Parts: sequence; structure tokens; C-alpha cells
Amino acid sequence: MKKITRYDVKLVKEECKLYDLQDTVMDSSKKAGKVIQMICDIHNSAVEKFGMLCLNARHEIVGVHIIHVGGISESLVDVRAVYQRALLQNASSVILFHNHPSGSPRPSQADIISTQKLKAAGATLDIKVLDHIIVYGDNKYTSMAESGLI
Repeated sequence: MKKITRYDVKLVKEECKLYDLQDTVMDSSKKAGKVIQMICDIHNSAVEKFGMLCLNARHEIVGVHIIHVGGISESLVDVRAVYQRALLQNASSVILFHNHPSGSPRPSQADIISTQKLKAAGATLDIKVLDHIIVYGDNKYTSMAESGLI
């Protein structure tokens, strides 16, 4: 006799709140930047946090995830952790985000490389990376899509 364990994979709702939003359609970087700051409050964080907005086919938010909390100067990005969540949310596309506690508006070389890696992995899974927003202060952000880096 051999013992075999059965498993199940579930998405667990952590928190659900009401926010003062006109709508949840992410059709601009400006709207995404505001929503990220409102929901995740990462512009006030002393450490780097990496997360994503999961979107349906109409670009409406279906979930928000903080995937990794790093140190004062970096947050590691695990491709599998990102897409595990996106797949469980049944996301059609994602908007990645992280903060720069240093206040720098510029994406680092590591930011650019990790974004390209995530974009390639998403293409394989048919999940589009629409943008990568870098929050660096109150109502301040850089859109990698608007900067031509995606």
C-alpha cells in the first residue's frame, strides 16, 4: 500500500472594503496609480512592496495582491508567485506595481529586467502585462508603459 495525499488549491479573501471610486476600469496609468495608492497605501511605506492589480477582460479590477515585501532598496519578484495569483483570479491582464521608498521616480535596471521577464511569462499564459507602476511619493508615480519600457 502507498499513501497518496489529495490537495485542493483555493484563493482566500483576505479583506474586502468599500472605496470612493467612480469605477474599477483601469483604462489609464493615472487611474491605476491613484487606485494603487488608495488601496495599498504603499506611498507611505518605508520598505519596498511589490504587487499587482488583477483585471478581467473589460480591465475591471477583480483582485489586488501584495506579493512581496522587501527591504529599503529592493523587493524580489517571483514569477511563479505573480502568476499563481493571476491564474487563481482568472485574470485576463495585470498591472504590476511597486514603490520606491527612496523617492526615485526612475525604474532601475532590475525593475526593467523583471518587468520584461514577467511580461514574457504572462504572454505564455495569455495574461497581458498592461503596465508596471512605480510609486515614489504621495500622488507621484512613473508608468513604465507610458515611458515606453513595456
